Amino acid sequence: MPQSPDDLDAVAVRTWCSLALEALGRERAAIDSINVYPVADGDTGTNLYLTVESAAAAVEAVFAAHETGSSVPAPADAVRAMAHGALIGARGNSGTILAQLLRGMASVLAESGDPEHLRAALTEAAEAARLAVAHPVEGTVLTVASAAAEAARAADGSAGLKDVVEAAYEGARAALAATPGQLAVLGRVGVVDAGGQGLVTVLGALLEAVGGRARERAVLPAPEVLPMTGDCADADPDGGPAFEVIYLLEAPDDAVARLRSRLDALGESLVVVGGDGLWNVHVHADDAGAAVEAGVEAGRPYRIRITHFAADRVRAHREPVQRAVVVVVPGDGLSGLCTEAGATTVLARPGEPPASGELVDAIRRAHAREVVLLPNDAQLRHTAAAAAEQARTEGIRVALVPTRAAVQGIAALAVHEPDRSFDEDVVAMTSAAGATRYAELAVAERQSWTMAGICQAGDILGMIDGDVAVIGEDVPGTARTVLDRMLSAGGELVTLILGEDMSDTLADELGEHIREGYLAVDTVVYRGGHQAAPLLIGVE
Repeated sequence: MPQSPDDLDAVAVRTWCSLALEALGRERAAIDSINVYPVADGDTGTNLYLTVESAAAAVEAVFAAHETGSSVPAPADAVRAMAHGALIGARGNSGTILAQLLRGMASVLAESGDPEHLRAALTEAAEAARLAVAHPVEGTVLTVASAAAEAARAADGSAGLKDVVEAAYEGARAALAATPGQLAVLGRVGVVDAGGQGLVTVLGALLEAVGGRARERAVLPAPEVLPMTGDCADADPDGGPAFEVIYLLEAPDDAVARLRSRLDALGESLVVVGGDGLWNVHVHADDAGAAVEAGVEAGRPYRIRITHFAADRVRAHREPVQRAVVVVVPGDGLSGLCTEAGATTVLARPGEPPASGELVDAIRRAHAREVVLLPNDAQLRHTAAAAAEQARTEGIRVALVPTRAAVQGIAALAVHEPDRSFDEDVVAMTSAAGATRYAELAVAERQSWTMAGICQAGDILGMIDGDVAVIGEDVPGTARTVLDRMLSAGGELVTLILGEDMSDTLADELGEHIREGYLAVDTVVYRGGHQAAPLLIGVE
């Protein structure tokens, strides 16, 4: 059991995140099964797990930055990282609210982690979460959060940190048990609120992190039939909006009030959390396009995720298909391409690789007995392996093809044949990926040593098979040099994937260069959309 700290320091925050992730991992499926509000889509436990996984990864990154020294991160850095990680990784209605709860706590705990600040932090968290929800409803996670804060405030004034956390935890447990009597849809099927159950789990992990012991938590069994529900304010047994829309938004704070108003008129279950120019937006709406357009008017939306509730429910009850492919893609353009080819995609945002939980979620969404996983990034090897192992424990046969770049993944997907045996299909895809050399262009951020010499900030780097091979002044010239080096060893097909800022003229110029110098080589061009590299190259 962790030692009881005098206050919530950085190590305690790290321990809290780790224990919360572990506990949500154990209870994820059970929490999913009692998810009947605001929409009975059976993903609350999964969304909370993915949100905390992102928070824990952000805290680990802060600790990793201190590995070269003997010091540990400042408590303020740890709690802010936790809140930021939860914000950018928040999933679903429940995950978005949890992100705001953690953000509210962090705003106070950054000053101090002593008992009095913890009381204030829990109060700030509960109030911030209510303000983030357009139409707060009692009998939900908001009620549980308020009860936890009230219980913490009522604890003895001389209570230590563990005592305050224990009071908050017990207050939350009591409030959770009462939720079926507050929200009719919960009472009808005899379950507690799934989001509230998740918060109790997170607070139980906090209690363990400060040296206490959480009571054994038993999630009530799921109902046999999940009722449909609608608006955040009133349950609607006849159904609700067709789509769940989630995106991160870079926007000035003064634009968010107008955004809230517009989205509130468009849909239900509206939650907007964040601040200081970065927001996580969640809404259920029939017009998903209008919900995204509202974000465009307010600022720059990205990491857009749209889920069709009806399709999600059908997928949850249909018979699994025999085989599917899950592909990690670096840009939204390739996401559309791979989806058209029948693959389930996971978008790797620039600088934000997907976590293992996100890959596991994609494997589950594929709803297949056999899954081929294409990580398309050498840095994702261990993450993908962990996801595959987790999926195997759930009875899914998963083969990991160690693709190191998107062009290798495209080559593998091109030879995928679901009608042949699983082993034969995996061998063919692995062979196609292995026969594809890959390169990408990047912009140097600073002066540094490379295998090709010293580069300066702003230079164009041509990286072949992961190593810097060319240092150039512009994209077209560097790309031609890279192509010449790659094609000197032979090749039959060149794949060019253009970033969103690259013009069609570049593709035409490079295509002409290939035709003039390499008569037997074909060229195919794809639009990668918003991706980190201005140009990706594959040679088969």
